[in-house]
Amino acid sequence: MTWDDGSTDGAYRAGLDDLTPGGPAGEAERLVDAGADSEDSAVEAALRPKSLAEFVGQPKVRQQLDLVLKAARQRGASADHVLLSGAPGLGKTTLSMIIASEMGAPIRITSGPAIQHAGDLAAILSSLQEGEVLFLDEIHRMSRPAEEMLYMAMEDFRVDVIVGKGPGATAIPLELPPFTLVGATTRAGLLPPPLRDRFGFTAHMEFYEPEELERVVHRSARLLDVAVDEAGAAEIAGRSRGTPRIANRLLRRVRDYAQVEAEGHVTREIAARALAVYEVDERGLDRLDRAVLQALLKLFGGGPVGLSTLAVAVGEERETVEEVAEPFLVREGLLARTPRGRVATPAAWAHLGLTPPPAPGTPPGQQGLFGG
Repeated sequence: MTWDDGSTDGAYRAGLDDLTPGGPAGEAERLVDAGADSEDSAVEAALRPKSLAEFVGQPKVRQQLDLVLKAARQRGASADHVLLSGAPGLGKTTLSMIIASEMGAPIRITSGPAIQHAGDLAAILSSLQEGEVLFLDEIHRMSRPAEEMLYMAMEDFRVDVIVGKGPGATAIPLELPPFTLVGATTRAGLLPPPLRDRFGFTAHMEFYEPEELERVVHRSARLLDVAVDEAGAAEIAGRSRGTPRIANRLLRRVRDYAQVEAEGHVTREIAARALAVYEVDERGLDRLDRAVLQALLKLFGGGPVGLSTLAVAVGEERETVEEVAEPFLVREGLLARTPRGRVATPAAWAHLGLTPPPAPGTPPGQQGLFGG
């Protein structure tokens, strides 16, 4: 069927490759990138927990979501619409599948970039079964016409399909069965308030603590049949940047190294040697992260320095430095963004084992700004 905007019933199936937020070319090749690549998607299907009881981390979200789902089951009704926000790799897709599993309902998966016309969304909604879960990843990237259609669908479980054009156009109301929309976004601030307000339950996914990531590593190791001791799991978890997807990816690379070099058993020493091969240091920084810090410290004395100048110094695009490297460096307290430019913190000097230069005008024998 063709809708008035020219879209077709099958249009929503396109664009599933856009489930991961867009980024600079080559970003997905980084071992510590939180976005999912094709290998991650295949492995994650086997590693994903199937229930809230198996899900590791996010205790507040699990507790609140458990109450929402249990109440809905007791009422015999569909669960409220759920909005999950947070950085990539923290478990938003996994939780959407758990919601469907806990409710005993099928799940339909699509993404915001795949819905470019209102007809694309109408095609999806009109084919939903009663109680079905619709997972809409990167919901903030959906087109505005589709977004406005979604308002009525979420609130009144109906959509108005426009037939014809101009003065002769007619709106045909289409009743929808009750369903649960699970929206996921990495940028909740881009969602318009009318859309945000229509979700009955909203949750923000936090980065994981090292202890939680150790549990993730142990669980994944059991499923992958990898022998990992406590110290080895702690070493992998400490370099995983608070993200389960990265922890699982590092585990697979360490497994490969251990299989070739250590008869398959992962200890702290083996994990450290394996990750050194892949240039992931003890804080989870990789080659790009360290290149940015080294340029900032060695070439520009810790800053401040402009973003474009810093990007040229490391041989990368401006967007790559700003969107790929800087978020983690800022979160780790190694770099600060100021109105005058990028500035290294004392922790950055300490991490690279360098001594900060004395502040201009500091008398001999006195400490500079960073204690040098």
